[in-house]
Amino acid sequence: MKQVITLITICLCYFSSFSQNITARLIDKNTRKPIPYATIKTGDYSGIISNEEGYFTLNTEDDDLKTITISCLGYQSKTVNIENLNSIIELEEAINQLNEVFISNKKPNADSIIAKVKAKIDDNYNTSLNKYNIFHRTTDYIDFKSLDFEIEKASHVKKKNLEDANSSLSALSKKIRESDIKHFTDFKGELYCLNKDSSKLVVNKATKLIDYKNDFSVEEIQNKAQSIVLKYLDTTKTYKLKTGIFKIEDSLSLNDDEFKEKKQKNEFNLKHLNNKTKELLRTAQFYKNSFLNKLLDTDLYEHTFYDVIYNYGELNYIITFSPRKGKAKYTGKLFVSDNDYAITRVEYGYYKNKHGEKLNLKLILGIKYIANVSEGLLLFEKNNDNKYHPKYLKQTTGSYFYVNRDLKFIENSSSRNKIGFSFKIEGDNRNKEELLFTENNTLTLKDFTAIKQNDVVPFKLLNKFEKTTWENEQTLEPSQEMKAFKVEE
Repeated sequence: MKQVITLITICLCYFSSFSQNITARLIDKNTRKPIPYATIKTGDYSGIISNEEGYFTLNTEDDDLKTITISCLGYQSKTVNIENLNSIIELEEAINQLNEVFISNKKPNADSIIAKVKAKIDDNYNTSLNKYNIFHRTTDYIDFKSLDFEIEKASHVKKKNLEDANSSLSALSKKIRESDIKHFTDFKGELYCLNKDSSKLVVNKATKLIDYKNDFSVEEIQNKAQSIVLKYLDTTKTYKLKTGIFKIEDSLSLNDDEFKEKKQKNEFNLKHLNNKTKELLRTAQFYKNSFLNKLLDTDLYEHTFYDVIYNYGELNYIITFSPRKGKAKYTGKLFVSDNDYAITRVEYGYYKNKHGEKLNLKLILGIKYIANVSEGLLLFEKNNDNKYHPKYLKQTTGSYFYVNRDLKFIENSSSRNKIGFSFKIEGDNRNKEELLFTENNTLTLKDFTAIKQNDVVPFKLLNKFEKTTWENEQTLEPSQEMKAFKVEE
């Protein structure tokens, strides 16, 4: 009998724990398409958003959480009782009724709206002394289009060794090109902002989902290729490594630590994470020469009234923008509240053939780089201080890269035998950063000063997606791509 009671107790505990998390998907009632980036409010000034596939997960462990309110651009807000929450939630489109807003048939003037936005910035936004509860996700991709490795000159190397080396280099090239190279980094914590330039980050939990065997940066590829070359040389000798007129290393050998399997430290540098988070936040702030201020500059950009739409139950003007001058690079949409002329949403991307940083030293140093992707989404939400704060920020950047290097191994001996080795790499990389703000509060200078930021923070290394890792946490629901990630043994 005691065993039966124990079994029942275990089952009840299991199902109680399981039921604390509810995953649902938002869809359009008419089209049945998923609704991304909707706000799911769990309190007056707290909550999460649906991911780009319309999914969200709620932790219902809080006994005070009885209902949620779902709001999304272009849809009617909906309040749902937690007990009645289904896996599929339908939202109805909010119909624009312009006659409720405009007495005359005169079309709103975009420049006039932008002028009012500028005049109300100080009233609507505050970038100083804020504490944000955040969840940050980074997704990295690399797509190698071309990889060529070859030992060109090695007269003193045995023919069999030369053939084996080139065969190993070809296998490395094939493996890299066929690899689906991507990894995901998540962390959750608090971001304390003194102002736009000074912040402190406290990380409570961090994970990294990665296949280290297929983690191929340009430097890592060069190291792997060099180790293959050394493997088939005289392992009793050391070598100088030169590229063109530049000497890279004085003494390399197969026994060097540089070419041994490196033990990964499962920890992040907090300063680096803080700087990345702060830079992403700055895209949603107003200050001299900031990203948003430039988008509002009528000398740089042409603004056009496009439409009106409901957002959080209020009408928003939709203002499109495009470059007016050569140094302006972006196009997109600004969503402006009809009530207080605050920007509530920004969608942006490079305009036509515009691009970011560009470096072309292909003929001189065999290097070419073009930042050809920069697009994003900024969502804002009004807080209890009647100020608008960021709710969700997404920024995707990408670039084309080309590296063509001729390397020379010079034997450290009286004979100074030389081995010519070349490799060419060409491809694209892409980085997506997402920053979710689950709660925010005002901060005092004393509070900010008292916060201590560590140098490093440990992370949990994962080789496959684990649903339980972030259970009972307010996070951004992982994409199907992330859920499917698994390192092949």
